[in-house]
Amino acid sequence: MAINLRRSQRIPAQGRDSGPPSWSSIFTFRFCALSLTITVSVLFAFSFLFIAPLFPSDSFGFSNVQNGVKTESNRRSVLALNTLKSRLDQIQRQAGDHRSLAIAYASYARKLKLDNAKLVRVFADLSQNYTSLMSHPSYRTLFDADASAIDEAVLRKFEKEVKERIKLTRQVIAEAKESFDNQLKIHKLKDTIFALNEQLTKSKKQGAFSSLIAAKSIPKSLHCLALRLMEERIAYPEKYTDEGKPTKPELEDPKLYHYAIFSDNVVAASVVVNSAVKNTKEPWKHVFHVVTDKMNLGAMQVMFKMRDYNGAHIDVKAVEDYKFLNSSYVPVLKQLESANLQKFYFETKLEKATKDTTNMKFRNPKYLSILNHLRFYLPEMYPTLHKILFLDDDIVVQKDLTALWKIDMDGKVNGAVETCFGSFHRYAQYMNFSHPLIKAKFSPKACAWAYGMNFFDLDAWRREKCTEEYHYWQNLNENRTLWKLGTLPPGLITYYSTTKPLDKSWHVLGLGYNPSISMDEINNAAVIHYNGNMKPWLDIAITQFRPLWTRYVDYENEFVQACNFGL
Repeated sequence: MAINLRRSQRIPAQGRDSGPPSWSSIFTFRFCALSLTITVSVLFAFSFLFIAPLFPSDSFGFSNVQNGVKTESNRRSVLALNTLKSRLDQIQRQAGDHRSLAIAYASYARKLKLDNAKLVRVFADLSQNYTSLMSHPSYRTLFDADASAIDEAVLRKFEKEVKERIKLTRQVIAEAKESFDNQLKIHKLKDTIFALNEQLTKSKKQGAFSSLIAAKSIPKSLHCLALRLMEERIAYPEKYTDEGKPTKPELEDPKLYHYAIFSDNVVAASVVVNSAVKNTKEPWKHVFHVVTDKMNLGAMQVMFKMRDYNGAHIDVKAVEDYKFLNSSYVPVLKQLESANLQKFYFETKLEKATKDTTNMKFRNPKYLSILNHLRFYLPEMYPTLHKILFLDDDIVVQKDLTALWKIDMDGKVNGAVETCFGSFHRYAQYMNFSHPLIKAKFSPKACAWAYGMNFFDLDAWRREKCTEEYHYWQNLNENRTLWKLGTLPPGLITYYSTTKPLDKSWHVLGLGYNPSISMDEINNAAVIHYNGNMKPWLDIAITQFRPLWTRYVDYENEFVQACNFGL
């Protein structure tokens, strides 16, 4: 009775009709509990094995790394993962790949038939080196033995030699890649062309700048001549001056042939006069009005007083003798006082002075000289004359020019040779047609003409008021927005509709820059013009054209001889 009571306390009550529990049901319950316990333990163990590698060992306090250096046990684990056999296979594959690459480059080199056959031999030797290394007796055992018998020391030595050959192969391929890679060749060629263009542009700028300096320079012999002549003028003032003497009537006689020459170059001015006098039939009917600056006046007076020009009349004056030519009347003299204009002309830094290479010739300070602009004041300088021939100081007269005075000017002011051909030397090349005033008044296709030998009808000039027209446009161009300075653009504007074209044989240009002018054209010309930087009195003169100028130099003059001019 007591036993039954204890069982009733441990086992839940079944129904009133249930009997006592069997031994089989008790056994089954205990077996299931044990199985569940074992299963949980096994799962926990496996989960630990899979999860543990995800965490660093030092997170559990068992780090094998101390101060950044792996311990010996860690190295053994790496060697265990990378077996000697796998290392050998990897080295063998790398050697084979680079050997194949060397063979491919050698084959391609033969196909291209490269001039440098050395490359073919180099790649062939590289591929042979890999073959020799693989078949070397000391390494043959590596490929014959199984993984357990591989000697690690031999393997390391083999690996070192393979890596050295791979390094050499890659170096040779990198150096030879240019010979095989067309794209690389093209890129390198483009870089070379770009660098050469940059160098060429820089050289052109420097060349133009140097040419400008050479053109503005005064040869030592010419400087010597001016000083010697001035010394003579100071020593004997009464012999060479016309000061205080009455003006010769021939100088104002409109029936004679009058020439205007404006220059500060003693030899150049004398050559113009010499050549004109020697090629005219009646020299005594010709009057040469030579105007220079105050500094060269004495030298000019002595030069033209020392010899007889077969009766030709020569009048030498300084520009300062014409009192009306001052800054209040002449726009160029007024603009010369501008700081910006002075900086434009007298810039000394190469990189700034060569910015505008195309129009660098207009930076020549000669364009600031009033001597260069006197041509616009001829009627006021010579009020008694009706016609006058203007000659630049870099020309040579080869024929009698008296026929010019017989040409019917048709009421035009300026007689000049036109220089246009095709699209060249049109008004568009000399003026800024983007400016509304220029665009409205002139045609960009109008033909330009040349300064250097210009026949002026002074009566027509006065009637057309050309000097006032010149002043109007010169004042508008103070900031150089209408044209790039010089005297030709304002001349083209001033005589736009009042220029009569002359036959081209009267005036041949280009002897100062164009060596390809034919001698037949030169010999048939009445006047040849050394326009350009290569003036005949400079060392940079064009050789074949220089004798045409030097034969009119007065080498009999004692001062010319003393200064060794032309030697």
